[in-house]
Amino acid sequence: MICLGAGTKVVNIRISVVNLRPAGFWIRLVAGLIDLIILGIPLIVFVSFLSVAMGSWRAFLDLRPGETPEQIHALFGPTFLALTLGFFVLIEWLYFAGLESSSWRGTPGKLALGMYVGDANGNPASFWRASLRFLCGRLLLHVPAVGMYYFFVDCVCIGVAPGKRAIHDRLSGCLVLRKAPAADSPSVAGAAGSRAGE
Repeated sequence: MICLGAGTKVVNIRISVVNLRPAGFWIRLVAGLIDLIILGIPLIVFVSFLSVAMGSWRAFLDLRPGETPEQIHALFGPTFLALTLGFFVLIEWLYFAGLESSSWRGTPGKLALGMYVGDANGNPASFWRASLRFLCGRLLLHVPAVGMYYFFVDCVCIGVAPGKRAIHDRLSGCLVLRKAPAADSPSVAGAAGSRAGE
């Protein structure tokens, strides 16, 4: 309660502090798997039509377990693989950057587990900030000989670094946060008493 002096109104002000709750490794991993399954649907459709259009659908029948990347490259050809990778990167970028900068503030995988993406202060991320997050993270996973090492270091950072921030989170100035329980949700409210001092 704040008293402003005799003859003035008495105002009660209640303020609760916004607590940022960073999301940990395992919950982010599960959310990523959910999103990967969702992204796999349009990818399968694209590959199906592309393989028929390019006449390479028979190559799927010749696949054998344990084949090396070089053998797969020779089987399907560079054009087919380049178009497939390009399409997947495009839908990944639009999916993650678009949804994380939208009013949802997260992908279906994150929302299903009570997470959202914000800037360093927890505010909504812009499309370009979310795009930078994608560029510094998921895009690098597709780079041969680099992607797996980057993914490993990224996972370690989420597990042990302060704020549970991956490399791409830090480079883009973002946070992956868990939603506060309803009882603890941040709010700023004020109630004014109307009786003047006598």
